[in-house]
Amino acid sequence: MTSATLTTAVFQLESLISSVSTDDEDTPTPCSEWVVRDLVDHVLHTTGGLTQMVQGAEVDWSAPVVHHDDSLAEFRRRGADLLAAAADDQLGLPAAELAVHTWDLATALGQATDDLDPAVAEIGHAFMLENLGPEQRVGAFEPEQPAPEGANAYERLAAFAGRTVARD
Repeated sequence: MTSATLTTAVFQLESLISSVSTDDEDTPTPCSEWVVRDLVDHVLHTTGGLTQMVQGAEVDWSAPVVHHDDSLAEFRRRGADLLAAAADDQLGLPAAELAVHTWDLATALGQATDDLDPAVAEIGHAFMLENLGPEQRVGAFEPEQPAPEGANAYERLAAFAGRTVARD
C-alpha cells in the first residue's frame, strides 16, 4: 500500500463523517451495540491509537472512548497525524480499520460504497486475511459472514469482519 492509498482511506472516511447530521447521530449501525455517534467516537479513538502504534508507542486499546463535540475537526486532526506518522510498511492495519468503519458508517447513513477506492478495502482485507484468526476475533469481530453475489471490495471486507452484508 502506498501512503496515497492511506490518504484516500482517511479522506473517504472524513467525507462520510462530514455528512453526519445531528439527526443521524442515533441511527443504528451494522455494529450491533453502536449508533452513528458511538461509531464516529470509536473511529476517532482508534485513529489516535493507530497513530501511537505506528510511532512505536504502546496503545491501551481498552481506554475509555471520549466523545468529541466537533467530530469532523477532531478526525481531520487525527487523520493528519496518522498520515504524518505512518510508514509504507505499517499501513495494513490502518487500511483495514478505516475501510471496515467506512463501510459501517456508509451503511448506517444509507450511502453506497461502490464509488469508493477499492484499493483501500482490498489492502485492508489482505491484512485481515493474514492476521485475523479466530483468537483475534474475540471481542472485536464476529465470525466471518458470506459476502453476497456481486459484492464490492468494501462489502467483502465487511463480511469477512463479521458484518451482515446485503446487496440491493
